Amino acid sequence: MQLLDGKKTAEDIKNEIAAEVQSIKAAGGKVPHLAAVIVGSNGASLTYVGSKVKSCQQIGFDSTLVALPEDITEEALLAKIKELNEDDNLDGYIVQLPLPKHIDEQKILLAIDPDKDVDGFHPTNFGRMALEMESFIPATPFGIMELLERYKVETAGKHTVVIGRSHIVGRPMSILMSRKGNPGDSTVTLTHSRTKNLAEFTKNADIIITALGVPEFLKGDMVKDGVVIIDVGITRVDDASNAKGYVIKGDVDFDGVSKKASFITPVPGGVGPMTIAMLLKNTLLARKMRSAKNK
Repeated sequence: MQLLDGKKTAEDIKNEIAAEVQSIKAAGGKVPHLAAVIVGSNGASLTYVGSKVKSCQQIGFDSTLVALPEDITEEALLAKIKELNEDDNLDGYIVQLPLPKHIDEQKILLAIDPDKDVDGFHPTNFGRMALEMESFIPATPFGIMELLERYKVETAGKHTVVIGRSHIVGRPMSILMSRKGNPGDSTVTLTHSRTKNLAEFTKNADIIITALGVPEFLKGDMVKDGVVIIDVGITRVDDASNAKGYVIKGDVDFDGVSKKASFITPVPGGVGPMTIAMLLKNTLLARKMRSAKNK
């Protein structure tokens, strides 16, 4: 069994990007600039955005944190989005979800300029991804594809079962795993909360990508020997014996499943760190696209 070490791979990617930023600087070019918009003071969101800003500094990007009050009106937020779209100094930006209840998330995501949508959530980017055209791929699926590629995991002709159909992970993964090329060329089954006899699918899967958010849901008796496991789940589980008062669990019962797996991502330290690394990679891509356009 080999661990798909997202923490180490993410560091490798950041170092590669940092080297590229140095070359851009040396040639007198503009370094990539990423902005993060956060509305309100959701603890998990603040932590996540904070680590994105820190990663930007670490690799030599410019970064801006746009912190807006919880009670901002939808109109005011849309005005801010318009401002970011028109800011020539900015290569890409993300709007941290979830947004407060009184704001229509879809309306906000649709207002983002697709050329600056480094989260890859805009329908233009999603459609381009589905049509196998150049686009920003959502950061978590992009990170999973990168892990599979760097660890030379065989995907062609394999049966991949995706658990969960969210627009952020499950749906894009089902598209990416079935597209032409490597990683890809997989036969994909997309399962979800309405799927009957899920274990019948997982037992026959060569690759399982689970993004369900139910701790330790996938047990050892639900998988076959040699399976490849990508665990996107990340749930805080109360644990009085832990100094923090909780532990982080994935969707997979690691002890039971890892005995059968050929490759498996740990939680934490698997898919999570890859997400931020790929967001940075998308921002570098946005910078290159803008600089090509301006020539």
